[in-house]
Amino acid sequence: MSTVQDARKTGEAEATPEAPGTPAASVTAVRVGPIGRLGRWTAGHVRLVVIVWAVVAVGLGALAPKAEHALSGAGWEASGSESLAARKAIDASFAGQGGYALMVAVHGTGNLDTTVAEATRILESDSRVSTVAPPQVSQDGRTVLLSGGAGASPTGMVRAADDLKGKLADLSHGTTTVSLTGAPGMWSDFNEANKSAMLKSEIISWPVTLAILMLAFGSLVAAGLPLLLTILGLMASAGSLFLITHLFDVSIWSMNFALMFALALGIDYALFIVARFRGAHFGSEAPTRDAVATTMDTAGKAVLFSGVTVLISLSAVMLVPSPAFRSMALGIMLSVVFILLATLTLLPAVLSWLGDRVDKLALPWVHSGEHRSPRFARWGERLWRRPALYGVPALAVLLLLAVPVLRLDTGMPSIKVVPKSDGSRVGYAQVQEAFGPGAPGTLQVVAQGADAARVEAVLHADPGIVAVSPAQRSGGSALVLAVPAADPSDPAVGTTIDRLRAALPAGALVGGAAAENHDLEAALAAKTVPVFLVVLGLGFLLLLVALQAPLIALAGVLTNLLATAAAFGVGVLIFQDGHLQGLLGFESQGFLNAWGPVFFFAMIFAISMDYTVFLLSSAKEHWDRSHDAREAMVGGVAHSGRTIFAAAAVMVAVFLTFALSGPIPPKEMGVILGVAVLLDAMLIRLVLMPVLLRLMGPHAWALPRWLDRLLPDVTFGHSA
Repeated sequence: MSTVQDARKTGEAEATPEAPGTPAASVTAVRVGPIGRLGRWTAGHVRLVVIVWAVVAVGLGALAPKAEHALSGAGWEASGSESLAARKAIDASFAGQGGYALMVAVHGTGNLDTTVAEATRILESDSRVSTVAPPQVSQDGRTVLLSGGAGASPTGMVRAADDLKGKLADLSHGTTTVSLTGAPGMWSDFNEANKSAMLKSEIISWPVTLAILMLAFGSLVAAGLPLLLTILGLMASAGSLFLITHLFDVSIWSMNFALMFALALGIDYALFIVARFRGAHFGSEAPTRDAVATTMDTAGKAVLFSGVTVLISLSAVMLVPSPAFRSMALGIMLSVVFILLATLTLLPAVLSWLGDRVDKLALPWVHSGEHRSPRFARWGERLWRRPALYGVPALAVLLLLAVPVLRLDTGMPSIKVVPKSDGSRVGYAQVQEAFGPGAPGTLQVVAQGADAARVEAVLHADPGIVAVSPAQRSGGSALVLAVPAADPSDPAVGTTIDRLRAALPAGALVGGAAAENHDLEAALAAKTVPVFLVVLGLGFLLLLVALQAPLIALAGVLTNLLATAAAFGVGVLIFQDGHLQGLLGFESQGFLNAWGPVFFFAMIFAISMDYTVFLLSSAKEHWDRSHDAREAMVGGVAHSGRTIFAAAAVMVAVFLTFALSGPIPPKEMGVILGVAVLLDAMLIRLVLMPVLLRLMGPHAWALPRWLDRLLPDVTFGHSA
């Protein structure tokens, strides 16, 4: 049996008794490094490890159901922005009439007075509504707009919208409709639609995932291990998110993304660990505890580097000054931490306890000890013989798909992200029809009372403004409302906001929902390049430390970037240009949502690094053992190809289920991430990267002496 033999990194041989019910171990255990010794320790303390994880699962899992109700439905704002300062100033001086006031549209052909009075009563009965402003009536008298001041935080107002929209809708009768709209109403409806879509996707994805895992492992017991990690990771991260809500607001999307990453990484890591364990235990007939130790010293070390790289990639999202984005990144990182800890402790303990039983309920054609796939070995040999024949078409496809990204356009979510029948969208359309296309995005300018006349003059003179309300005064402040000429999602509104800010008196603040979206989009645009550079730079450093080879580490990062560009190119074709919108059931906004370039890039890069580490760490094992470039490339593909293929199949299936239901943002996420995983696994890790290893030959693994002195020693053993 092959073991890790690097003298600088491995520990001393140690005699360890076998766990009960396993084959007798050799008197001298295999030499392994720290991760391998951790695996051996967990294999010898199965009961303790299981008890600890049971306590974690029960303790945090008991809190998980509370998380959904504690998480925030708001937070889509740029911290420190002018629009946020304007909202706070307006809420303080003008009874909460800022960007998160509740807006109610009453529309009908008859006398609306009774309905308006009932709607006013419902708003006033809620303690989170500070006051109800005098109603605005359209010129034709068919639409009345009520505004309920925000007496709570943005999250509190979204929850108020959750509670009140049904009561208000119940006032509808005959030709009269009552609809809750505005920012709280939109986010309430969007969150509800998103929750429904996520639930539907989960129902579809779980059986599909189990079926793919069954085919990948060939054993029902082995296939259940990734799901065990997923469930534990989700329960622990959901409970942790609930605890964190007592410190600050956490976006409800954190739960969604935590679920996705718990599933994706739980499957990836378990596939890699279990496949290696079966090869070590059955293929070489190693005693169970030795097989666990060797597995963790090789595959476990790769998983650790992968997990750290994922965490680093996602931490870059923290650069975006927005509570929603930071809390979403935090939710994913929590799930990654729990999945990583479970993979490095609970999974080896369970494998030690299962031993031969890991292949119970196996399919008849399964070969338990087959770690090196003959099929992928033949594929690697074919790539070695004819690299250009396969590498050039793969590169051409990726570059062709990446071309549309050159005309990528982004914007904040429009009302189109909400289903057409929802109250916020119905009310939005009624407000536009009654008061003009820009009315739902009415700008709010707060200034010193002495500057009110000048503020009104600037607003009247601006070509992007079609209506200006007389200044409202409160204490020493003045509030002027201005209706833009264009729909709030039109880029022209952002241009108008910038122009007004340059022309208004010093100290005047431009706010309102449209201004908040504009400022958040600007903050995202400003942080896009820094996030990209941090992710790419730290990703390169992690690969450099793991692989001890700067050339191949650079290739790994650049190919990840290529897969990301191709996936976003597909996103442009579908969501910006509107191709397949009928098939996927959405209405194109004419742009991608502004958080996509930052958030999806970090997510794609994090997932891609899984496959990069799995393939290249396996190739590094073969290189360290043989110093033969051909054996490194072919062996790396043969030992990791099946795992990469199976993991990608599961992830693509999971992500694409999100593309089949729900509002536009989950569809964007599902399509772009699904395409990215498909391209990364099929064209890059299983074609282009092996071809690059072939073309670079021994130079791929070259390490300058000066750099060797700076890097810590990291080696990967090889278990044939």
